[in-house]
Amino acid sequence: MDARGDHALVLFSGGQDSTITLAWALARYREVETVGFRYGQRHAVELECRPRLREKLAAMAFPGRLGEDHLIDLGPAMAAVGETALTSDAAIALGADGLPSTFVPGRNLLFLTLAAAIAHRRDLRRVIGGMCETDYSGYPDCRDDTIKAMQIALNLGMARRFVLETPLMWLSKAESWRLARDLGGEALVALIVEETHTCYLGERGARHDWGYGCGTCPACALREAGYREFRAA
Repeated sequence: MDARGDHALVLFSGGQDSTITLAWALARYREVETVGFRYGQRHAVELECRPRLREKLAAMAFPGRLGEDHLIDLGPAMAAVGETALTSDAAIALGADGLPSTFVPGRNLLFLTLAAAIAHRRDLRRVIGGMCETDYSGYPDCRDDTIKAMQIALNLGMARRFVLETPLMWLSKAESWRLARDLGGEALVALIVEETHTCYLGERGARHDWGYGCGTCPACALREAGYREFRAA
């Protein structure tokens, strides 16, 4: 049986990229569900942002389109396979293999597999994520080739015709800010600034014009640079 093509499931963390991705999906599909993951991330404050963002996005411009939310706890499983700078207090640095210490091996592969399992159960065809390889931290599981390979594997393994969509894949951070404005005007931009969380250190104390964060970690640096370019254009 083919899944419903006008229904979608969005990987929604509470961060900037996943919020823009959710808005993009809500603008296109009749019903959109969300899935989030607790995996021992040091910036778990992002999970506290999710309910507020869902409520405000649904009320902003997409009434009646936001469906169920699913939150999966992967903490014990991820802890069992080893810590990284994203799941412990280890320093954020570039490793000998050229990958940042914030890289969590297999994270997005696991997320996509579980999201597809939910989509299979819920009879949803489209699985949508905020992965991007234009302005990003060097994670191999954010690359377009990885997502395409996962789509093939998931369809073969679950006997479905899932479509994995990544609307931010080829956008810079500045372009993703512009997409947010195109989707929901300055109101959506303001919502992203005030309510999303991207800082790897989980810092919500300092409020910058681009949002909350430590201001120095790689995630904050990308977000700030993109916002500056977006506003300068």
